[in-house]
Amino acid sequence: MKTEYTFCRICECLCGLKVTLDGNRVVKIEPDREHVATEGHACVKGLKQHRIYESPDRLRHPLKREGSEFRRISWEQALGEIGGKVRALRAAHGPDSIGMYVGTATGFDMLHPAFAQGFMTGIGTKQMYSPHTQDCANKFAVAHHLYGFPFTQPFPDIANTKFLVIVGGNPAISKFSFLQLPHPMKKLKAVVERGGRVIFIDPRRTESARMAGEHVFIRPDTDVFFYLSFLREIFARDAIDREKTAAFMEGLDRLRGIAEPWTPDRTAEVTGIPSGTLRDIVSGYLAADGSALYSSTGVNMGRNGALAFWLQEVINAITGNLDRFGGTLVGRGIVPFEQIGRKRGLLLRKDRSRIGGLASVSDCFPGGVLADEILTPGPGQLRALFCTGGNPLNTMANSARISGAFKKLDLLVSVDIFLNETASLAHYVLPVTPFFEMAGIPFIFPLFCGLQHRPYLQATRAVLKPDGEQRHPMEVYTALARACGAPLFGSRAVQAVMDLNMKALRSKLFSGIALTPERMLGLILRSGGQPGFRKLLRHPHGMLRPPHQEGSFLGKRVVTENGKVNLAPGHFIERTASLDGVYADELKNRGMLKLITKRAVRTHNSWMHNLEEFVAGDNNTNYLYMHPADAENAGLAEGEYADVSSATGTVRVPVRFLEELMPGTVALPHGWGHQPARGLSVAAATHGVNVNILAADGPRNLDPLSGMAHLTGIPVTVKPAEGPHDPTSWSGISETK
Repeated sequence: MKTEYTFCRICECLCGLKVTLDGNRVVKIEPDREHVATEGHACVKGLKQHRIYESPDRLRHPLKREGSEFRRISWEQALGEIGGKVRALRAAHGPDSIGMYVGTATGFDMLHPAFAQGFMTGIGTKQMYSPHTQDCANKFAVAHHLYGFPFTQPFPDIANTKFLVIVGGNPAISKFSFLQLPHPMKKLKAVVERGGRVIFIDPRRTESARMAGEHVFIRPDTDVFFYLSFLREIFARDAIDREKTAAFMEGLDRLRGIAEPWTPDRTAEVTGIPSGTLRDIVSGYLAADGSALYSSTGVNMGRNGALAFWLQEVINAITGNLDRFGGTLVGRGIVPFEQIGRKRGLLLRKDRSRIGGLASVSDCFPGGVLADEILTPGPGQLRALFCTGGNPLNTMANSARISGAFKKLDLLVSVDIFLNETASLAHYVLPVTPFFEMAGIPFIFPLFCGLQHRPYLQATRAVLKPDGEQRHPMEVYTALARACGAPLFGSRAVQAVMDLNMKALRSKLFSGIALTPERMLGLILRSGGQPGFRKLLRHPHGMLRPPHQEGSFLGKRVVTENGKVNLAPGHFIERTASLDGVYADELKNRGMLKLITKRAVRTHNSWMHNLEEFVAGDNNTNYLYMHPADAENAGLAEGEYADVSSATGTVRVPVRFLEELMPGTVALPHGWGHQPARGLSVAAATHGVNVNILAADGPRNLDPLSGMAHLTGIPVTVKPAEGPHDPTSWSGISETK
């Protein structure tokens, strides 16, 4: 037996792990109780992940689809045929006929997204897509215009805050978004124990609200009105830090006019938050010595997620809570990423999508127009798609339409570790190394943006050796670039060096001097003045970096043109004019049910359903959670099947009662509907339905400020099922009906 220390790469927490090995097999994973930052915390997903990786379903060889079957082929054949198709498409239709979807799994590695982007840069295409516009592009869009760079993301200083409002977040299950905060509930309980307040604003009394703090119900997808009334109260009480705003911000005067009409009494009609409750929250926020508003996916995925997040950031800024202990801080990465990015134009493309004319956000177009880009003829029509580390067929809005669009592609290549739903439609499937077979350092958010509760660095060797023909993403994209005649990063010199390097890596004679992933990561670390990879390995439990400092951001690291926070971007101000119509619709539809999502600790988006113990018994499906009163009104008993319908589709799913829901709200967990997956033997046998069948795509259904799809607060009707449930269908409804 052998012990290795590494860290989890499933989510932002990056929890330290102690791994016990028997040869080339993981036999046990435990939390690293000596870790400098994660404090011996790890969730059940992280502790069971080796069971996922050792699955017989995992991809170990390249595959080619012939008809409805997949056949094992060599890497040489796969690369040659893919390269030939890409060259032909590029010659006939131009580089924008080829695109890429970069999935969430790539984001927890440093080299995978870098080399994937390098390949697409070589192709010369703008057609890049990612999960951003499913869960967080609103934050990137707002940060770009307020602070000058999309990855400038202030976070609550939970160690010192006295008053924290969490809107649409459930850290007990989902941790914190855009902040590495292990053991979040322990830290939130500490806020209360030292006399502070934590308030959760959510359509459901979540696990987090039951464990720490207070809870206030809000009608789904009305968050923007809560924030508007909050801002109005700030102006009404003249609770503005005039010194800070004058020195470091611009546009304050334009904010008063947009907030003025939205009194707490008026917004209570649609949010369901009594005006007295809202005023009490504002009073507590203003009275505390250090306060913060924070939001997560429950806000992000609504119709006005960008406006809501903008208003949140404005409130934190003008009250003096931005860039101060107890309020919100802006971390420092190992390099001045915002200055470098601004200077070189990284993540700041100004182009717009062919369909809908929507702006790119963090250099990606909205996923909600991907089907249109494939199905709409004309110059720039998308004809080939590389999907790397993601499963958009399961996770994107209007999944049924995405499925049809993918079947029309001339070339679909999946680069992944499983034959998931998306890969099952691919023409070629290329196996990459999973996390335990890869060296790593903390991914881009903590490393370059300083989004860590306690700043530190860590390096990990590959814990396991590949047990098949799977290749490191660096090698995969170097080979694809060569095969497609698209030199990495558009540079023939870079391509030539990497080609020689790949030959050296496979040579017994020269492998010792080749640029391995470990050496590549070491170069990245040293470029930021940090210890190299090998030196970090001498600190298996991590190495602390200097702590966060207040006053280190405003006037120093804001990278707008004049160095000031732009409180009132013109197109955000203009967009608020649409809110009167949204308000009228909310009043009109107050009696209609609204659908939200609900996460479980054993799932992570569309991951983790291919492990038997996670989906055993009653856990082999998702459920429609309803307040008992709403179920009674719909004529439904617990356990019966319901048909849930939106403007785009219908799913059939069993009902469970949940009194913690705000009446008028129903919840259906996402990430299910694995029936089409050809290579997930456990997950494909589950009975869950794909909730994204109920979400609309297309440019008219997206947030124009961020390109975000509307994935929560969806108006639905619920009634007893009009037929038997079909467990073989990802909608639960027989296709022949």
